[in-house]
Amino acid sequence: MNYTVSLLTNKPDCQALIDIANAEKETLSYRKTGLLRQSQSATLTSAEIEAEITSVNAELAALQTVINNLPDGPTKEDAIRKYKKADYKKTLLEQRKGKYGVLSLLEREYDIACIEHDIAETDDFITAVTADDFITAVTDRMNVL
Repeated sequence: MNYTVSLLTNKPDCQALIDIANAEKETLSYRKTGLLRQSQSATLTSAEIEAEITSVNAELAALQTVINNLPDGPTKEDAIRKYKKADYKKTLLEQRKGKYGVLSLLEREYDIACIEHDIAETDDFITAVTADDFITAVTDRMNVL
């Protein structure tokens, strides 16, 4: 973006803008680091959750077969209890999948890309304010005043 830095008339204003931009850049960099760590964690956790869901689905299928073939009695009731417990575990895993799954990972990657864009724009702003010819022009204007 083209900034109207020509409106600046003194070095303290330039320095104030540079300080503000550098502080914003540090904040963005800190947030990016946090998101990168979350992304790495989500990648590992996502794989673990998928493996557990596959395992629980296999357990549910096996228990359903057992339940279908058992006569009424304490063994069948025990199998039904195990089935309900496994089904609840699957529900919890699917909820966790929402926080650490593919969609969450892509959302974090998008946030990281936006932050990288903001950092690049902040660098461009700092470059515009600190351009040697601009600082010279401000100094010359100050000498005239």
